[in-house]
Amino acid sequence: MTNTPDVADTAGLDTERNRALQREWYGEPLGERFRRLIEVLGLSQSRLAAVLGLSAPMVSQLMSGHRAKIANPLVVTRLQAVQELAEQVVNRTVDPIEVPARLDQIRALAATTTTRSTAAAAAPSPHRVVREIQALLRALASADELIAASGMLAGAHPELAEFLRLYGAGRTDDALAHYEAVQNPG
Repeated sequence: MTNTPDVADTAGLDTERNRALQREWYGEPLGERFRRLIEVLGLSQSRLAAVLGLSAPMVSQLMSGHRAKIANPLVVTRLQAVQELAEQVVNRTVDPIEVPARLDQIRALAATTTTRSTAAAAAPSPHRVVREIQALLRALASADELIAASGMLAGAHPELAEFLRLYGAGRTDDALAHYEAVQNPG
């Protein structure tokens, strides 16, 4: 009798490997991301597939970990756009009644498939970056402590002082405006 794994054992290993690859490539398994998008945007799995430009079976395979990668850069671009829309709905900067029209716009996207567009599609939204910076600073110190630190730095390091004040104790909109100004000077 040989000691070879059965098909179910190897399929389970492949699924775990695929989910690990998805975590590396996309920041989390696609099943988790797709389920969250479906819930936040009120979609069916087949509607999400249509918006992304994938077949429903392909979405199912990506969600279950039977497939690891989205091979088409245009689909990655659309996924990023759907993710940003979901974040806007959660943050209440987009009214849920606008979601169907926005999804139709995303579905119609015809991005160029260059390395640069793929990299840009994988980048988190500025709003998400700002929120993560704010969360990190606010986990380290209170708003009063960050304002005090900002005051101590103001003379020698005014840019760093402004950063602590805006991101640590300021409003998200002000921090976002600062972030966008730094990212796109002039």
